[in-house]
Amino acid sequence: MGPFLYTFLYFVIAILVVIVGLVIFELVTKYKDWEEIQQGNTAVALAISGKIIGICIILAFAIYHSINIAETVIWGAFGVLLQLIAYFVFEGLTRKFSVEEKLKEGNLAVGIVSLAVSIGLGFTIGASIT
Repeated sequence: MGPFLYTFLYFVIAILVVIVGLVIFELVTKYKDWEEIQQGNTAVALAISGKIIGICIILAFAIYHSINIAETVIWGAFGVLLQLIAYFVFEGLTRKFSVEEKLKEGNLAVGIVSLAVSIGLGFTIGASIT
């Protein structure tokens, strides 16, 4: 296969992994992410943006270091799982308030921290891929 076909396949894989990841996150939150975004909830938009960027960072590292496309998909799925775990850890560490509730309320500060957690962990997880 040529580089253009590989690029297209990685593009398709990235879209699919991100969509699956977002569906999973949609299922674990008490609110509907896209409804909140449609209503102008910037905090939720920031949190979702962080998840998308974090997953894509992991996929980028996977593409750099994987032997084949299947390995990239496996790393992508593992990255989604780790991002999900990070979400629950972040929620658990904030004992004085619920991250999920604050995001639904539109708390921008929580949205920004959520974005940073997802992106930072995306780099950390991605850097560990060898």
